[in-house]
Amino acid sequence: MKRFLFGLICCVLVHSAMAQINVIPKPTQVLTAKGAWTLKAKTKIGAPADAKWSHVAEMLAAQLGKATGQAVSTTKGKGDVTLAVSSDASLGEEGYRLLSTPKGVTIQAQTAKGAFYGVQTLLQLLPAEVFSETPVAGVKWVVPYVTIKDVPRYAYRGLMLDVCRHFMPIEFVKKYIDLIALHKQNQFHWHLTDDQGWRIEIKKYPELKTISSKRKETMKGHYGDQKYDGKPYEGFYTQDEIKEVIKYAEDRFVNVIPEIEMPGHALAALAAYPQLGNNPDKIYEVGTRWGVYDDVFMPREETFKFLEDVLTEVIDLFPSKYIHIGGDECPKVQWKESRFAQGIIQKEGLKDEHGLQSYVIKRIDKFITAKGRRMIGWDEILEGGLSPNATVMSWRGIEGGIAAAKERHDVIMTPGNFCYLDHYQAEAKTQPIAIGGFTDLAESYSYEPTPAELTADEAKHILGVQGNVWTEYMKTPAYVQYMVWPRATALAEVGWTSKEGKNFEDFSKRMEIHKKRLDFLGVNYFGAPINGKFEYVWPEKK
Repeated sequence: MKRFLFGLICCVLVHSAMAQINVIPKPTQVLTAKGAWTLKAKTKIGAPADAKWSHVAEMLAAQLGKATGQAVSTTKGKGDVTLAVSSDASLGEEGYRLLSTPKGVTIQAQTAKGAFYGVQTLLQLLPAEVFSETPVAGVKWVVPYVTIKDVPRYAYRGLMLDVCRHFMPIEFVKKYIDLIALHKQNQFHWHLTDDQGWRIEIKKYPELKTISSKRKETMKGHYGDQKYDGKPYEGFYTQDEIKEVIKYAEDRFVNVIPEIEMPGHALAALAAYPQLGNNPDKIYEVGTRWGVYDDVFMPREETFKFLEDVLTEVIDLFPSKYIHIGGDECPKVQWKESRFAQGIIQKEGLKDEHGLQSYVIKRIDKFITAKGRRMIGWDEILEGGLSPNATVMSWRGIEGGIAAAKERHDVIMTPGNFCYLDHYQAEAKTQPIAIGGFTDLAESYSYEPTPAELTADEAKHILGVQGNVWTEYMKTPAYVQYMVWPRATALAEVGWTSKEGKNFEDFSKRMEIHKKRLDFLGVNYFGAPINGKFEYVWPEKK
């Protein structure tokens, strides 16, 4: 009976505490007590004598110092705020335990990564002003007495950014990564090549940056209007800039996954290297309209050499174990009309052009695997037979993810109706131009990544969830922010918090406090007050 009463009391404390602790994503377990610990005038952040742990301590000290204007320093071992190694195996690589008591704050974790996520929670337990870049006067810098144990539901929690349709400057990419880290997401999927622009320097093929990174004009208005702005558009990242972003992300425990599209979405590359296409005599131009082009790579040996050379440089740049090769929306019309392509189909005993796409993907998968990496592709890579080591990113609904998981392939769930953040999020006539569709905050939050159709064993192959951001209509960083947050915040909670722990009404209440944090971070989220008014920073309407 005593155990039952104790458990009942703990449950009451946990549920009552969750309404008071405005942390996003929602932690696994929370217990609170009356009172709060106050930062000292000279707060010390203690951490183990390890480079990664020290780095986490220094990042916390820097942010506290900026916001409070106080002298915050780091030390080895114990401090007023202490980061400590835990022996609790249940925390895993990313979990943490946070204790706030009259003696100070302790964050325990098995890894520096777990400690980093504990730090994100600590910052959210402090007043929202802690996210200010300059000292804020008149704030009581207090942390409520609390005990939190927190472990993520899914290992993969990602956010993608397309920089091909509209190029995004390095400083914004870093801010994007900051916001990924704040929300305890751990994957930044960087979509770097497409029909409308090639955005990564490849030293062996210099014309990818001199030709493929530029288009003569861009669509304006909706696709159906078929109007163009007549203005040249360009942009690419040097390999040094890529390294800079990767290092920045690593410092925040975010993995950067590059995407190099193949065999479709290849027009920008063909503009520079037409011999890789199905009609080497054709004059290709980087795409100016949105949508899918029939121009795709022809699977000649010369093409495979090009793709392997590109991937070699990409793999040398990116430490990510995952390399994304696209594989989506590959029209087959040119392969159907090509005697060469039909010859490969006959020679290799393939069923049809879908089999030819599978042939291309399997060869690339073999190459990536030989380099010690793993290939990710959109769910079209299921067509014609799936590569043995491939991870599937299910975007055309959940069916591709279900099929792949049943075949014991790893899956990242990102179905369009929940996870595509280029959809309208309010009535279209009240919004700046977008691609179409409708996905509001509630719908994104409602998503359940593990399909009910899977057995418990099959469900283990659902690695997690990702939000996707396609930028056809997002010309500026301000508009990207407007479309992404807070829907990406909802998806962050979908990826971190248990199914039983989710509650949209509770999330919405916590989100009101979280918006204040985003305000201090200068995020132009949907509903953000700009210059003291609710005015959105929109790109020019059509």
